[in-house]
Amino acid sequence: METEFTPWLSLGGGMMIGASAVLLMATNGRIAGISGLTSRLLSRGTDGEARGVSALFVLGLLLAAPIWLLVSGGWPQQWMPPSPVVMAVAGLLVGFGAIYGNGCTSGHGVCGISRRSTRSVVATLTFMATAFATVFVMRHLIGA
Repeated sequence: METEFTPWLSLGGGMMIGASAVLLMATNGRIAGISGLTSRLLSRGTDGEARGVSALFVLGLLLAAPIWLLVSGGWPQQWMPPSPVVMAVAGLLVGFGAIYGNGCTSGHGVCGISRRSTRSVVATLTFMATAFATVFVMRHLIGA
């Protein structure tokens, strides 16, 4: 699979992710980890303010692609595996990893590392090593 490297768009996207994480922490004292925000959104024990903040953050994530369509005139390019089974297994593994790792890549990688959390550094190194190994096996050993 060939991908197009877009350093300026990537830099801009990274800056917006960082800005949203800082803004959420500064205004609400909450970590911008997507698994935690989604969990608070769906939890019965969450107070109304936390649920509202979580809902707005998740809504912003869902509106990103339609906003990109309005700004650029085309949908963002994405690649998904053709097999629904592969997607289901991948989703379950990501969900299990977020629960087992006590957070997701956004919470640990963006917010945790910036707060100098040792646990987040270890978690992010584990995420990345697993991703590198998965890509190597899928592309070079299996040929997918």
